[in-house]
Amino acid sequence: MGIKRHTELDVYRRSFEAAMRVFQMTKTFPKEERYSLVDQIRRSSRSVSANLAEAWRKRRYEAAFIAKLSDCEAEAAETQVWIQFSVECEYADRSRAKELYSEYDELIAMLVHMITHASEWTIK
Repeated sequence: MGIKRHTELDVYRRSFEAAMRVFQMTKTFPKEERYSLVDQIRRSSRSVSANLAEAWRKRRYEAAFIAKLSDCEAEAAETQVWIQFSVECEYADRSRAKELYSEYDELIAMLVHMITHASEWTIK
């Protein structure tokens, strides 16, 4: 494995880009949602990348690595819930939100793959 930093992981880059797309999407949300929906979706989307960085640094301990990846997976799923709320509240464009939701589906699949093959990622 030639990856030295978490920023080199495809799943990290994609999660970071997705979080930035969430940020852009929420800029147009109503002001009254600033401290509720906007805050929640931004936090959960950013948390995927942040937890990936932590997971990468915990590769010496497989259980800790898996635990942090599981946190990433949970945050990605939470982001999907907030995307659904955004559409149902008519704050987000349905087609744009669908693309973003699908991106999080792909991120979750990547994370699950890493979890199920954790021994390939951990430091021996």
